[in-house]
Amino acid sequence: MLEWTTGKVIDIQDETPSTKKFFIQIQNTNDFVFEPGQFVTLDLPIHEQKNKRWRSYSIASAPNGTNVIELIIVLLEGGAGTTYLFNHVSVGSELTLRGPQGKFTLPKIIDKDLFLICTGTGIAPFRAMAKHLQNFNIEHKNVHIIFGCRKFADALYFNELNALQNTHAHFFYHPTFSREEVVHEGQYKGYVHQVYEKLLSNDKRPAKFYLCGWKNMIDEAKQRIIALGYDKKDIHLELYG
Repeated sequence: MLEWTTGKVIDIQDETPSTKKFFIQIQNTNDFVFEPGQFVTLDLPIHEQKNKRWRSYSIASAPNGTNVIELIIVLLEGGAGTTYLFNHVSVGSELTLRGPQGKFTLPKIIDKDLFLICTGTGIAPFRAMAKHLQNFNIEHKNVHIIFGCRKFADALYFNELNALQNTHAHFFYHPTFSREEVVHEGQYKGYVHQVYEKLLSNDKRPAKFYLCGWKNMIDEAKQRIIALGYDKKDIHLELYG
C-alpha cells in the first residue's frame, strides 16, 4: 500500500469556465517519478469515512524530473470532491495524496498505431502521453488523440494539441463537438465513435486503443472497436465517474 504524503498547491489556472488546472508540488521528494497515464488519489476532508473522502485524478503533465504535477479537474454538479477543490483550495493549500498508481500506460515498444479516445477530462492521461513522446523523442507509429466534448469552449488543451499536431510527424489531433452546428477544418461534429470508424473504414491497420472517459462512451467504443475486427486485448481503458 502506498503511503500518503503532502502536496502543496503552487498554482491554479482556469482552462475552461468549468475546468481548472491544479499544479501540485509533492513535498517529500525532488523528483516525483511516474509513468504517463498514471493517477494520484487525494484524501479530501469531505466525509468521515475514508473511502468516501478519496478522489482519484489522472496526472495531466508528463514526467519532467521535478516534483510538480498537473491535474485538470472539472466541477461536477453536486460533486463533493470537486466542489471542495474549487471552493476551498487556493494557492498555498496543502493536500493529502498518494500515488502514482495505475497500469493505464504506454507500451514499452510502440509498434502499432495508437488510438487515444476520450471525453472531457479523460484527455488528461493522453495529454501526458503525448507530451512524454514529444519530450523524449520516443519512436512511435501514428498516434491519434480523438477528443469529444460539447462545445468549442469545452475543448481542453486545444491550442497545445493543435500545435503538437502541426509540428510533430505521426501525431494527429481529432476534436469532435456534439453541440456545435458548424466546425472548422480538421474538426468533427458529433461523437468520438464516428472519428475512429472513419479513420479505420478502409484500413484495418494494427492498432491499440486506449479509452478514457465516462462509462457510456467506453462501453459503446468497446463494442464498436470489436465490431471493426479488433480483439479485446487491443483495448485498454480507464473509467471516469
